[in-house]
Amino acid sequence: GIKKPFTEVIKANIGDAHAMGQRPITFLRQVVALCTYPNLLDSPSFPEDAKKRARRILQGCGGNSLGSYSASQGINCIREDVASYIERRDGGVSADPDNIYLTTGASDGIATILKILVSGGGKSRTGVMIPIPQYPLYSAAISELDAIQVNYYLDEENCWALNVNELRRSLNEAKAYCNPKVLCIINPGNPTGQVQNRKCIEDVIHFAWEEKLFLLADEVYQDNVYSEGCQFHSFKKILYEMGPEYYNNVELASFHSTSKGYMGECGYRGGYMEVINLHPEIKGQLVKLLSVRLCPPVSGQAAMDIVVNPPIPGEESYSQFIKEKESVLNNLAKKAKLTEDMFNKVPGIHCNPLQGAMYAFPRIFIPSKAIEEAKAHKMAPDMFYCMKLLEETGICVVPGSGFGQREGSYHFRMTILPPVEKLKILLEKVKDFHIKFLEKYA
Repeated sequence: GIKKPFTEVIKANIGDAHAMGQRPITFLRQVVALCTYPNLLDSPSFPEDAKKRARRILQGCGGNSLGSYSASQGINCIREDVASYIERRDGGVSADPDNIYLTTGASDGIATILKILVSGGGKSRTGVMIPIPQYPLYSAAISELDAIQVNYYLDEENCWALNVNELRRSLNEAKAYCNPKVLCIINPGNPTGQVQNRKCIEDVIHFAWEEKLFLLADEVYQDNVYSEGCQFHSFKKILYEMGPEYYNNVELASFHSTSKGYMGECGYRGGYMEVINLHPEIKGQLVKLLSVRLCPPVSGQAAMDIVVNPPIPGEESYSQFIKEKESVLNNLAKKAKLTEDMFNKVPGIHCNPLQGAMYAFPRIFIPSKAIEEAKAHKMAPDMFYCMKLLEETGICVVPGSGFGQREGSYHFRMTILPPVEKLKILLEKVKDFHIKFLEKYA
């Protein structure tokens, strides 16, 4: 009931596009609606290409109903569509539907693979190498499985690039207390927004091959690339281009989702993983493990199908689909540039280029007086900063300490999802707050 100096809380803390006002993609919703209520297949209100997709999905469902369980690995025809999508995306590199597992969002796939990979005790306990800053799903899953978290630091001075020397340092130090077996890469990055270049991915694959590490490629932001000169390269594609010595030996699991990209369909919990070079016996164990949870949500599987099997040129829905998709992505690119430019005009804030994904992770200068006050409140300095920001402006962001950061550096993560006009207001408020904060504690 206390009067606050703002009229609303702006939740810039979670990458939830629709909660921030992004409109759903019409074609995706049409197909899911038709699958959910097949009586609509007779309605003239729906385009024929949407009906065609819905019939294909329903034929793959038990009793032609979205309400039936699917196979634990997911509906066959959808896995076939995922395989075709990967082949198109990767310029003809073949994909086997049998290596594709539909999942409850990408998070479920990542947690499942980690479960399969973690074993041993004491110094032989599995170590999982994760980027710092990281997406907290990783530290949480590692902690839940009682595995060992092995940090490697991204290079903030170099636009959050990944350096193989840093990977080597991290691995060699970890060997003293665990058995590092897994290397996680998030590309494009969350929370850091960088897009790894081709050379970097080749170096990482070579390193994984050399050290016999299992690669996890979290590629859920593959549609979200904004900076000129940046391009998304899948780990699978580069692996195959490096030749048989690599593509026959490096174990790789890669992940995609309905939640990000231009779709933003977080609530459907749709996703897939492609796992290559997994030993047949381990594959058997993976299917067993997946069958414990019966199957991923079938409506989420249907949503994933539209992501990988969208309208094509010549189909009735194509022009509207492309218009909506490009509108979302162009808007995000505009907001990425706006955010970077505005942050870099504020004294005491530095923001690297937002090359991809949907977040800014600016570095903030916190004066020593504020650090002392944060300690007195038993808070991390960036948590103290973010709570003050929330109390005084109604803007909710996440402190960098929640993602990990180099000792003595402070950041926060903010989504760029609010509508442009609201984002401008948000950035102005952060700027005013930061200047007052510096004046108060300088």
